[in-house]
Amino acid sequence: MIELAQEINRLKQERNAVILAHNYQLDEVQAVADYVGDSFYLSKIAASVACEVIVFCGVFFMAETAKMLSPEKTVLLPEADAGCPLADTIDAEAVRVLKRQHPGVPVVCYINSSAEVKAESDVCCTSANAVQVAGLLPGNKVIFIPDSNLGNYVAKQLPDKEFILWEGSCVTHAKVQVADVLKAREKYPAAKVLVHPECSPEVVSLADFAGSTSEIIRYAEEMPDRQYLIGTEAGVLCRLRASQQHKEFLLLHAGLFCPNMKKTRLESIHRALLANQCVMKLDSTVARKATLTLRKMLEMV
Repeated sequence: MIELAQEINRLKQERNAVILAHNYQLDEVQAVADYVGDSFYLSKIAASVACEVIVFCGVFFMAETAKMLSPEKTVLLPEADAGCPLADTIDAEAVRVLKRQHPGVPVVCYINSSAEVKAESDVCCTSANAVQVAGLLPGNKVIFIPDSNLGNYVAKQLPDKEFILWEGSCVTHAKVQVADVLKAREKYPAAKVLVHPECSPEVVSLADFAGSTSEIIRYAEEMPDRQYLIGTEAGVLCRLRASQQHKEFLLLHAGLFCPNMKKTRLESIHRALLANQCVMKLDSTVARKATLTLRKMLEMV
């Protein structure tokens, strides 16, 4: 493992490459990454980082996003079939139908979506900035796609706006049930409950804090409490346990592991760098339109 990590670092230097890893990646992957964070943070890095090659350790839509924000760079996705069931719940035609049904209503597209869906939307958002983005849009109606749980969370923060939601959800966050929270609170009464807004509204309402992965990490790092119950993908425990060794972090549900995020291994990163494996390529027309929604997000927040 150490030798493989060393070889990855050598190839990274040789190819002028940067490794980006989402907070949900395996510990070993986060350890070799140059930047680790949530989708919003990594989007900003992809748009500005100086390199020739980006190795994106995440899922397909994340690598697409990196390519759109840095079209001049080679973007590699170590595992080509690392997809996202949430993103798969909606396609471009479904967005066009929504726009015909609600003419003139702006479409806010969660970053967990394909380039084709982004191309049909007005602005992109992440879980870290969704409230801010939706709140800055003109008018009193918003079409929010594809995650209905995140959309519900945003709607509660913006009661003056009407939200038209697409019924998509993250299969991993959907595993957390109200019963899990109640049982955990009974067993650990002093613990703070931190969840992702992709969890159901009922679960979010029972939490002490709801936020993106980076916001959850920051909350746990800054608060004085010693015990935390985490309601998001298990990958966030890597940084939390490393930086806050005097605190205890427990998952609200034993199944909070995204199989697509966990596909990337050091071996696949090595293959990607060595053989230029899984180069991200996009239709130019789709990429141009989708990039506008991403750039608009970055300009707004």
